[in-house]
Amino acid sequence: MEWSERMNAAIGYIEENLAGDIDFNEAANRACCSLFHFQRIFFAVNGLTPAEYVRRRRLTLAARELTSGKAKVIDIAMKYGYDSPDSFTRAFRNVHGITPQAAREPGVTLTAFPRISFHIELKGGNDMDYRIIEKPGLTIAARTRQFTTINGQNFVEIPKWWEEFMKSPECSKMTSLTGNKPGAVTRSVMLGICYGEADAVKFSYGIGVELPHGTSSGTFEKIEIPAATWAVFDCTLDNLQDVTKRIFSEWFPSTGYEHDAKPELEVYLPEKPGEVMQCELWMPIIKKK
Repeated sequence: MEWSERMNAAIGYIEENLAGDIDFNEAANRACCSLFHFQRIFFAVNGLTPAEYVRRRRLTLAARELTSGKAKVIDIAMKYGYDSPDSFTRAFRNVHGITPQAAREPGVTLTAFPRISFHIELKGGNDMDYRIIEKPGLTIAARTRQFTTINGQNFVEIPKWWEEFMKSPECSKMTSLTGNKPGAVTRSVMLGICYGEADAVKFSYGIGVELPHGTSSGTFEKIEIPAATWAVFDCTLDNLQDVTKRIFSEWFPSTGYEHDAKPELEVYLPEKPGEVMQCELWMPIIKKK
């Protein structure tokens, strides 16, 4: 089954259950991928999370029922997952700009968010060079935090945290664990580690270093990265976010690979005088099912 067919199967499941409970794990199963990968690729292609898509679709259907029938507002609110008229009214106003009661007045303007569908559109443009490598497991000492993809906050908050961390005493304390030498597996001086949670919008991200074999992580969190097959993409600090978005919106849908359920790595290489920092994005991959 093609990528677009699998993603549309997930959308079909979501649409069938807008008036009931939606399990995003089940949606990911329909797409034949992990929840984390489903959420990431959904956001990369559509610019919103699956949860936000569900919210907008439910409020679109609620508006249609308000204007075309005589059901009570509270009944419509409960049908689409709101446990009180107040919470439904707030959500409805945020999308449509008016209250549910006002939506029944003649001539009002409402916002409709239509059902989406996925398809592969091959475009001319920039190539995406990559290489496939196999690497043994490695151990990372890291500090981690939780971030959210809502409104693209991760693309703002993670760079901000990096800037703060690099100026802190913890940075030199962390790099001293390596003897200030590049990692044996990744050749990195620093690493970014991104991995999913059992949530459709939240994920964990760490700033870390690859530990030499047998070295303690000290006061830092110890993260074991298993052996994996990786798709590696060259980038710089300046275009890292753009390359990340293209990997999920263009590369995964058009290749014979999908995301393996392992952490992603941002591999920061030793700096060369006068050059923008070179880095690599390591995506754990498996062959499509």
